[in-house]
Amino acid sequence: MNEYDSDKIVDVLREYDGYEKTSDAKEADLILFNTCSVREKAQEKVFSDLGRVRRLKEVNPNVRIGVGGCVASQEGNVIISRAPYVDLIFGPQTIHRLPALLAAREKKGKPQLDISFPEVEKFDNLPISLTTSQSAMVSIMEGCSKYCSFCVVPYTRGEEISRPLEDVLVEVATLTTQGVKEITLLGQNVNAYFYEQKDETIDFVTLLEYISEVPGVERIKYTTSHPKEFSDRLIASYRTMDKLVDHVHLPVQSGSDKILESMKRGYTRIQYLKIIKDLKAARSSVSISSDFIVGFPGETEADFEETISLVDEVNFDGSFSFMYSPRPGTPAAALPNHVPLNVKKDRLARLQAKLSKNALRYNQLMVGNEYEVFVEGLSKKDSSKLSGRTSNNKVVNFDGQERLIGHTVNIRMIEALPNSLRGEVITRD
Repeated sequence: MNEYDSDKIVDVLREYDGYEKTSDAKEADLILFNTCSVREKAQEKVFSDLGRVRRLKEVNPNVRIGVGGCVASQEGNVIISRAPYVDLIFGPQTIHRLPALLAAREKKGKPQLDISFPEVEKFDNLPISLTTSQSAMVSIMEGCSKYCSFCVVPYTRGEEISRPLEDVLVEVATLTTQGVKEITLLGQNVNAYFYEQKDETIDFVTLLEYISEVPGVERIKYTTSHPKEFSDRLIASYRTMDKLVDHVHLPVQSGSDKILESMKRGYTRIQYLKIIKDLKAARSSVSISSDFIVGFPGETEADFEETISLVDEVNFDGSFSFMYSPRPGTPAAALPNHVPLNVKKDRLARLQAKLSKNALRYNQLMVGNEYEVFVEGLSKKDSSKLSGRTSNNKVVNFDGQERLIGHTVNIRMIEALPNSLRGEVITRD
């Protein structure tokens, strides 16, 4: 979501006054931080980074500094009080108002703040994306109405608001005319998409059906989904919709029903496992990744072992795992029995070792087999090689000509690594 918003910020400023990105902060007329408040370290990093760029403004008072995103939404005036040299504070829903905020800053000579939630106005005022990539992200909804006890997102991004169907389809069609073939749909809970128009109600599955019919779309991804709304219709779409990739990211957070209830996740372990079972019955090739929080208040060793046993039962193919950190204003922050830091660190290390072992085993099972790989570009670690992703979201590096970038090619897997695979192009007449 933040990557998408950052790209849109660049689009807005380019159209407004010809701004272009620079990789050197010393060259910048405007320095913006797009922030996340999901974890404590990321939030504190904002103030650390602001301190580092303060000297640039001391050297050149005309430099403007802004803070956007969820930390801006959560902290607001606190940022100005702690860092009075900041010129702009804007939330995730007000990035389209950056030009007006910049103009007001110059006119009034004091910091400007706008962290409101103007629903879908943001999308109505964003310029059309220009891209040379064959893969693009499209945000279909904003906010979250789940109110998990540990999460600050509903307070920083607002309630769930879905974009009109027509707006989404126009953006997808515009991207495909620029050569985009792979679309990733974004939302805090993307499968909660729901839009009513005159003659029909559009849910997430219906939206997927419409997008799959847009000429030029070859692959459809989405993130992040929520188990509570992973419907039977969505599962059934994996039988019929070939353009849906063979990968689902479905955050579970914990394998313990006690902890899931305390987190207010809205489902049980058994319900989660049924979704996975039904998904794999609908499409046997689908891979599953997830999110985990360890050390949630009240988590015992037995609760943690239930998470470990869930990992063994599902055989997750790579996942994100974090230590719980209390977020201000969330119900979980006030819960008793917080887990000591050393225990959280130990549990996180054990969980990540288990997840890494499973991911490597999954990669090893792919060796010797052929897969269709969407070629994304040059390999990040070796620019003499190409890199792409399989439909089940595995990164593959291989030798090949740059003309293959943006195309889907058949690759035979020849070596499994912990986080990627090596492959070779299979040529056919």
